[in-house]
Amino acid sequence: MHDAVNQSGHVGTVVASEKEFDEFVVEAMPQLLDRATALTKRFLRETGQWAEDIGHDKFAVRWGYEMVERFIICARVEVPCRPFLLLESFVTRYYSQPDALYYHKDQTHPLGRYLDALLSRAVLSRDALMALFHHLYGFNQTSVAKLLGINREESQRVYKNFERWRESGWQRVMEDTGVSDEDLDQLEQDQRRFPERVNHETDRILRTLQIHYRKSDPARYPCLTRAQWESLFREDYGFDYRTWHLPFCHDCCVLVCAIREEELQLDDKLQIDLHVRPLVKGRTLALVGTARGGNHHHDT
Repeated sequence: MHDAVNQSGHVGTVVASEKEFDEFVVEAMPQLLDRATALTKRFLRETGQWAEDIGHDKFAVRWGYEMVERFIICARVEVPCRPFLLLESFVTRYYSQPDALYYHKDQTHPLGRYLDALLSRAVLSRDALMALFHHLYGFNQTSVAKLLGINREESQRVYKNFERWRESGWQRVMEDTGVSDEDLDQLEQDQRRFPERVNHETDRILRTLQIHYRKSDPARYPCLTRAQWESLFREDYGFDYRTWHLPFCHDCCVLVCAIREEELQLDDKLQIDLHVRPLVKGRTLALVGTARGGNHHHDT
């Protein structure tokens, strides 16, 4: 394990297996509880429910324990992961439910609910995170690996991410978040009849959701300039940065696709190209330029 004892307070600590996760939790439990409690206090202050007294302190501590217990149950199946960032995403998602986004007008429509369901899961699940490249742009596994500039071993993980998402992850998220079969059928019908309009709306809603689900990210993962992205790929570092930042940042993804144009063989600037269902097994999407509503593919 990546020295959980010495790095337990560092947000970048990575665990690669369930065993490592369990060991990390034992070593880092005080820091995890402190962080969950601090996030709870912040939520109470921001919503006007906090008073500087022992009663509220005890309440925050109790809910800190509750958040960590819930987090441990959910997070063990998400390895490899970065536990501290995963905890913050988990707690933020839990406390963000009553805020303005939850009642945003876009959430009353199937497309808004669908995109919210995808991104809410992507903050916790690598399978859902990698699948965003398919649902938003029509990427297949090979294209994701080329975009991220990862080696053969890491690219096999992407294939497994897509497989697990296809077999169970996507359907479970739809059920858990209340996106109905009727919603999905309507989205697919709209995408076939009005692809340009649907992709335009997806682009607009996505920008609102990205801000919401990256509340704690800018200080750690700010958007990079073209020169910085080029350096990151040229010097072959920042794999975590590529993996966690790009699926949640449309503008940076467009920029990196331009930089990786030769590897990806895109004919045009990357644009939103909504795909409602997971990538079907045995089917490869040929990225011959993702013009709006393109959905270009061929069967293998």
